[in-house]
Amino acid sequence: MAFNPVFVAVKIPKPDWYQETAVYARRNLRRVIRQLLDTLLPYVLILALMVFTVRHGYSYGVTLTLAVAGGALLTRIFIIFHDCTHGSYLTTPRWNRNLGYLCGVLTFTPFHDWRRSHAGHHIRFGDLDRRGIGDIWTLTSLEYQASSKWRRLGYRLYRNPLIMFGLGPGFYFLLRNRFPTKGSKKRDVWSVLFTNGVILVIAVAAAFTIGFKTYLMVQLPVLLIGATFGVWLFYIQHQFEGVFWARHDEWDPIRAALEGASYYKLPRFLQWITGNIGFHHVHHIRPGIPNYNLQQCCEAIPALKDVPPLDLRTSLKSLRLHLWDEGRQKLVGFRSLRN
Repeated sequence: MAFNPVFVAVKIPKPDWYQETAVYARRNLRRVIRQLLDTLLPYVLILALMVFTVRHGYSYGVTLTLAVAGGALLTRIFIIFHDCTHGSYLTTPRWNRNLGYLCGVLTFTPFHDWRRSHAGHHIRFGDLDRRGIGDIWTLTSLEYQASSKWRRLGYRLYRNPLIMFGLGPGFYFLLRNRFPTKGSKKRDVWSVLFTNGVILVIAVAAAFTIGFKTYLMVQLPVLLIGATFGVWLFYIQHQFEGVFWARHDEWDPIRAALEGASYYKLPRFLQWITGNIGFHHVHHIRPGIPNYNLQQCCEAIPALKDVPPLDLRTSLKSLRLHLWDEGRQKLVGFRSLRN
């Protein structure tokens, strides 16, 4: 069964069109196989080409150019991993778990531990009274002003694009994911240990075959580029102009999905690379819809299709938004505090 926590704990009637989304939660094995082939095979090929360029003395610029393509495909692999954590990709929990563990090793992300924290994100996103689980750290203007100078400094550093999209992705995927998150259960801890162990085995095997230096020169740039793409996508999904946040008593899961999750309309190639996750409002309406059905669902249901989209240009404005202003009910920048 697909893991669908959107309507947990808040008993608000679903709109009539909600049932129409159920048909798009059906899995399609043919599309799954095609997606795995056009993602995993090119990814392995690119890694092999990168190893070839390093070991045969090509300019490292050639290797890094290949790493951009490898990182993009790694982002797509993470979307498959993400679907597996929702149980929406394949027809049985067992195969979702098995494929999820494989993609988790490739993306340096433990399956069960990340699944639990991400489920918390789905239950709480857009709820000002239940922040802090799987979210981008977001303070209200009043909370920021009431904070100590050190907490304000830490928050400013955290929200700085050079930290968020520079140091942050590497820290999260290389270091943070090596440890269980707060509240982890035995199964979650095991997934962390298993993922770490397999990564270690791969690194040792690489050291005895292609050489540890070659492994680092290939794996690190691919992981860091893919992680940066991924962090940007996660950021823009809930940090944009016009986003919905509310206190728990006024929080509505349907409104949170339609207005608190972005419709990121990307060029066709980038939509393919990102596994349709730009239809993030659809994903939050029904997380059981696999990525390859998100666009169809959006186009078939007017309430989803009519959500105002973000494009590449307008999404960049989100970099100037840092705080939630409860009085004006919108995200604002640090400059707004001067007023």
